[in-house]
Amino acid sequence: MSVDEATVKRIAKLARIAITDADAHALAPELNNILGWIEQLGEVDTSGVEPMTAVIPNTLRLRDDVVTDGGVRDAVLANAPQAEHGFFTVPKVIE
Repeated sequence: MSVDEATVKRIAKLARIAITDADAHALAPELNNILGWIEQLGEVDTSGVEPMTAVIPNTLRLRDDVVTDGGVRDAVLANAPQAEHGFFTVPKVIE
């Protein structure tokens, strides 16, 4: 794919970037070089490479999925400045 000055101006307009004709003339070869590098990456054979998210092997440390009592609502609400009907009470905010 080749990028010309008209394409650079269109991209700039879509990105809402103001560029001059001189800027468009200078950016066209740079964008063509970038697209050339991308085409080179597309030629690399990656059929034997597994997808990865990082360069080092990461595994998530998960906690055991166990059922707990969870019935500590009264202890939690004891720390609240105000509580009503088992919920935190906050001041009403209206603007």
